[in-house]
Amino acid sequence: MAGVAEGALRRPETAIECKRMTTHYDALETRSATVRLRGEEAVLPRLIARALTAPGWAKHLAGVDPKEVASRAELATLPVLRKSDLAELQKADPPFGGFNVTPAAKARRLLMSPGPVFEPQGEGDDWYGAVRALHAAGFRAGDIVHNSFAYHLTPGGFILESGAHSLGCAVIPGGVGNTEQQLDAIAHYKPTGYVGTPDFLKILLDAADKTGKDASSFKRALVSGAALPASLRAEFDRRGVAVLQCYATAELGVIAYESPAREGMIVNERLILEIVRPGTGDPVPDGEVGEVVVTSFNPDYPMVRLATGDLSAIMPGVSSCGRTNIRLRGWLGRADQTAKVKGMFVHPKQVAEVAARHPDLKRLRLVVGREAEQDTMTLMAEAATADAALESAVASTLQAVTKLKGAVKLVPPGTLPNDGKVIADERPIS
Repeated sequence: MAGVAEGALRRPETAIECKRMTTHYDALETRSATVRLRGEEAVLPRLIARALTAPGWAKHLAGVDPKEVASRAELATLPVLRKSDLAELQKADPPFGGFNVTPAAKARRLLMSPGPVFEPQGEGDDWYGAVRALHAAGFRAGDIVHNSFAYHLTPGGFILESGAHSLGCAVIPGGVGNTEQQLDAIAHYKPTGYVGTPDFLKILLDAADKTGKDASSFKRALVSGAALPASLRAEFDRRGVAVLQCYATAELGVIAYESPAREGMIVNERLILEIVRPGTGDPVPDGEVGEVVVTSFNPDYPMVRLATGDLSAIMPGVSSCGRTNIRLRGWLGRADQTAKVKGMFVHPKQVAEVAARHPDLKRLRLVVGREAEQDTMTLMAEAATADAALESAVASTLQAVTKLKGAVKLVPPGTLPNDGKVIADERPIS
């Protein structure tokens, strides 16, 4: 539509020869930052033009000229679409809030995540972009893969299955639960790889040890959906299973993934990732913790600056594995830190508004506490000088924006932790 070829959106770097490699999936993973930026700049105007053919995007991006969005800097001026708003937007305009370019009736699958949030899966090879993550984890054509992500309504099972099929692997659709039955399938088919949560992989291996069923064929795993502590990864290593992890969502597919170097998560080649200050769409400097915002090149269900609600940070440099895209530190918490204070909701975007009105301030954190059976608010703000007049002015702004009185404490730059927290609710739970 709009004169945009689907292949050009899905693979914006078509001018580059994508030779298959043994260590890397293709040449895109090792190209220079300059070449990667050129590919992004070429596809962005076409992506925006295609998205604007869908009524949801036409409304959300009203007044945007696609020709004027040809760089990351110009992309950063567009409004974010919050994942947390999708459920209400889809209720108002079912089934997908008007953000789908390809009609629902032409999708391969119509899926649903908790929320509920509804998602399409379109036709085509590796629709969710999982193949690079699987390749980095050691999966190859001819492998048999046991998939323990859910297949019932949710996209999880299909995200990894589509990537495995694209890579040339056979898949056992284990799904969740039924541990004994899954062990029977594992013992019979002898899969070399596992995809699913790390927790369930441990359950399977422990149950195999207890029952005497053979799960020794597992040599590698790609996990997601739950934490992978170093202690658990070390246990898998001792049991002969090399485990890497990926970061994925239903709307975006695989966003980032580990390589054998285990040096952070490498951003997928089929999207643009930004880290923004929570409550805003403003990018933060590399290394600072903020909210993950993603623009995907999916021609059926394009996403333009989708704010995931997850916190992370960009790591310096590139991975020693040779992949050159930017890397994430991993999942560092949730960006939605809304708190109810004295019966009123206080949002991160309100803290951001205070910061916008006082450019002399650096990092801010609103600390919510409780004293004498009353809620309290203290805005901690980094400033070059502790100026009483500035402190008073910030306090007035805080009250004007939140409709609540709060104390203000100015602290030297670098005092507040770099953890992405804009609102810290420190009230006792009981």
